[in-house]
Amino acid sequence: MIIVLARIDVAPGRRADFLAEFHRLMPLVHAEAGCLEYGPAMDATTDLSKQQRLGDDVAMIVEKWESLDHLKAHLVAPHMTGYRERVKDIVVGTQLFVLDPTADGRVTG
Repeated sequence: MIIVLARIDVAPGRRADFLAEFHRLMPLVHAEAGCLEYGPAMDATTDLSKQQRLGDDVAMIVEKWESLDHLKAHLVAPHMTGYRERVKDIVVGTQLFVLDPTADGRVTG
């Protein structure tokens, strides 16, 4: 299994537009082979002093995939191409973090 955190920066004031498109995409991704988890997360309201805030115009996508090969297939899926086209004027930046929960760094296909 691999874990993916995708930081999505959206244009100011466009968070609702982004989330509408993302929620439209989610059932298609959940149906993909190897998808264990896929969904957006935003800043929680807490009183924790150590909490780092993403801000109103940032979404963190939390993903879990059975394998790296499943993630690679997801990235080129036709519905992902359509999604990217629909959000091209909403998303202003993306950072992708691919993590190995075994902590030995040897992710295999």
